[in-house]
Amino acid sequence: MKTSQLLKSTVFTMALFASISGFAQNKMMKKDKMMKEKTVMVGGAEMYPSKNIIENAVNSEDHTTLVAAVKAAELVETLSGEGPFTVFAPTNAAFEKLPEGTVETLLKPENKKMLQGVLTYHVVAGKWNAKAVLGMIKEGHGKAEIKTVSGGTLTAWTKDKAVYITDENGNSAMVTIANVNQSNGVIHVIDTVLLPKS
Repeated sequence: MKTSQLLKSTVFTMALFASISGFAQNKMMKKDKMMKEKTVMVGGAEMYPSKNIIENAVNSEDHTTLVAAVKAAELVETLSGEGPFTVFAPTNAAFEKLPEGTVETLLKPENKKMLQGVLTYHVVAGKWNAKAVLGMIKEGHGKAEIKTVSGGTLTAWTKDKAVYITDENGNSAMVTIANVNQSNGVIHVIDTVLLPKS
């Protein structure tokens, strides 16, 4: 083999090696970053702060009904967006508390607008962690009114160190897991579905 060919071959091999090595290093750094992230377990899955609300929610076994509802309401794109959003996320058990047939009715295509209204009633513009919500409650002398994306109002209050959210119909949900950080906001898991005034 001529010297020029040998040189070309060596340069090519080195470039290929550097490329593979760089790719592997990049992959390891990403994996390392995910391992270093402070995750919260929800529905048997780790919730990563580097992932958005939808990317995390789809992995929670406790939120399959909520995810199905978000898809049916065509809100996936919205909740995957920049935000930031604060989502009070009802569990499957919370949806089961609703009168029989309610979920099935809401998931029908003809009821999409109603479903969107219910879901956006659980969403607040901005990132409000537990500390911020507690601060608002303190400022409001025990109660804080929170405007939702749907235009409705939720009331936050505390009892025995737990935070509760009450809807416009007087139904209250307890926050069971707070501060599940997302790349585009924060999720607070709740045990009851909140319903806007009809």
